[in-house]
Amino acid sequence: MHNKAISQIIEDNLDYLVRYAYYRLGNQNEAEDLVYDAILKFLEKDTKSINPESIRLYLFRIVHNLCLDRARAEKRALIPLDSIDIETKTDEILDLEEADRINSYLDSLPTRESDIVRMNVIDNLSFVEISHILSIPQSTAKSRFKSGMEKLRKLFINNKR
Repeated sequence: MHNKAISQIIEDNLDYLVRYAYYRLGNQNEAEDLVYDAILKFLEKDTKSINPESIRLYLFRIVHNLCLDRARAEKRALIPLDSIDIETKTDEILDLEEADRINSYLDSLPTRESDIVRMNVIDNLSFVEISHILSIPQSTAKSRFKSGMEKLRKLFINNKR
């Protein structure tokens, strides 16, 4: 694959990769450094043999693994995705009160469901990508997403009354 095409794919996904690492590590500088390391690791591979559609997935998988490695090395737990304040990390400007309400709803979900909801909705990851990143079957990712969204809908409906 041509280096220019690889560079474009990396550039297109850079913000998503940094945000994903930030959600897991809780530190912007550490997240940026980790993503830089992930990109270097990726570029060290023989990229000619990698399917262009898989590059995004490879990058997220490397970032995910590096986050786990860093947490293990420092003997600390990864920050659950549901503890990060989304209104400061999304592209849209949300009403502060509404963002707090959404965060509290996401916080009430089991972490495994809220992680997948955030990865799909905020990080724009497909269920195939999520399943590869988390090493779970695609059907499990979909069912956790569906379960999480159903719980969120109930919370929204019950609290609008």
